[in-house]
Amino acid sequence: MSNSPVELSGEKLTASAGTGGLGTQLPGQAATVGAAANATGGIGPGQFIESDIDKEIYEFNSDDTPLMQLMLRAKRVAVTSPEVEHYALDEPRCMAVTTAKVGDGTDENVVLKLEKTDRGLFQPYTTVLVKGVDGYDQKGQELTPGKELMLFVTGMTDVDKEPIVMAVNGKKANETDAVGTVPEIPAGTTLIILGNALYETQKNVAPNIIVPSPYLLYCQKRGFSSIVSDYFEAQRKHIPFSKALIAQMQIKKFKTDGNRTLWAGRPAKFPVDTKIGVQYIYTTEGVRWQIRRHLDKTGKWSYEEFIALAKMIFTGDDVPKAVMILAGKNFIENIQTIDFSKHPEVQISVKTNKIGWEVTNIHTIFGDLEFKLEPCLNRLGWSNSAAVINYVNGLVHYVYSAEHKSSEEIEGEEAKRESTVVWDALGLKGNAHIWIDGEGNCSTEGQTTFELWGDSAAPATPTEGKVYVLMNDCPGIDAGAVTGQSWQYKGGKWQEYTGEIKTS
Repeated sequence: MSNSPVELSGEKLTASAGTGGLGTQLPGQAATVGAAANATGGIGPGQFIESDIDKEIYEFNSDDTPLMQLMLRAKRVAVTSPEVEHYALDEPRCMAVTTAKVGDGTDENVVLKLEKTDRGLFQPYTTVLVKGVDGYDQKGQELTPGKELMLFVTGMTDVDKEPIVMAVNGKKANETDAVGTVPEIPAGTTLIILGNALYETQKNVAPNIIVPSPYLLYCQKRGFSSIVSDYFEAQRKHIPFSKALIAQMQIKKFKTDGNRTLWAGRPAKFPVDTKIGVQYIYTTEGVRWQIRRHLDKTGKWSYEEFIALAKMIFTGDDVPKAVMILAGKNFIENIQTIDFSKHPEVQISVKTNKIGWEVTNIHTIFGDLEFKLEPCLNRLGWSNSAAVINYVNGLVHYVYSAEHKSSEEIEGEEAKRESTVVWDALGLKGNAHIWIDGEGNCSTEGQTTFELWGDSAAPATPTEGKVYVLMNDCPGIDAGAVTGQSWQYKGGKWQEYTGEIKTS
């Protein structure tokens, strides 16, 4: 169907097609009877027939903008600048990996070699479990296979602030010795932080030296205006899309446009010339780019992959209380076609969740996954993808200027202009959020990338920095690489992944 030209105020304009391909959209025009008549084929004033108008077209539907609805329900933080220092804080890490071999069974004290960013985790008086290194019995004479070595942090080096440790259950030359020696701790050994141990009268202990690192998040100012003629408003008894319904239609477009911004916006700050001087425009960063965990998964899902996803979400250092998976249409279809028939323990139901939404809930032993279709992902070209959102305590709504409205008479016209302005941003907290990339071509800049790996052989061409979540034992990666572990290919070699997520 071709678009018909319409004339407003002597100017030829063309009604553009809406999403259904109909030429009924007239962007940027005032809501007057003349404009509406021209856009609908030249029906004159007073000739609108109520039964011919589908009111439902103009009804506002929050299901079109679920991400924005989550933002409006999130913790609200008033800020004093459009430039916000956002801290994506998560649960404190409890493990680190040694970068070099230390100890040879001859010294009572050794210096642990760790990444610089990990050293602050190991403060004096902290106890540490050494995975894969056996300790000795209480007499310090016999190895105790399976009962791992425990260390005690006695201090820090002066220059590099590396932790100095002694062995709690090391080897003793004599049973009466107070302290044993530290056995060999290979490079790549995982260290688990336990509680601190204080002396009898001690009450003060140094805090962990963990300085949160913020990144700059811009609040974006968004608004819309509507112009309604006095004559059009006077006809509301005869025209079903009165001022209120027009406002609903405008709000729907405003919110769906804003919802896409919350997903995919790119951060920027740039100057523009205005009639009162140079001012700045800020654009906010979409949550798609704020999510730091990126899972590559294209095509159909198997039951094993689905359970691996649940495990990835609900185990680790930052376990969410509940998650919402906002998904594109093809992703939803792929999940719906998983064969759960052999697994009656996995229960699928429709329920009302914590915020009152009706969602498809899939119960697993690790936790419940709530699925909801997100139409905006289809519009953005991400219909095969989904986002796992920790909606209970993982969102923050920064508001620089609260929503406000203004109304004014148009000088020289029998019409009113009404404007609505909001100035805000949505930030993510923690690392429980996951972007599941089903398109296969999305940028992973600033993200930690994961892939579900179900082969016993190592990837033929592993990607540098990618984390492979093992669904089977994988001796091709390492003799100790077993089901459930995560291994990262870094610097041309494999190492077990300990959970650190990039934050910038």
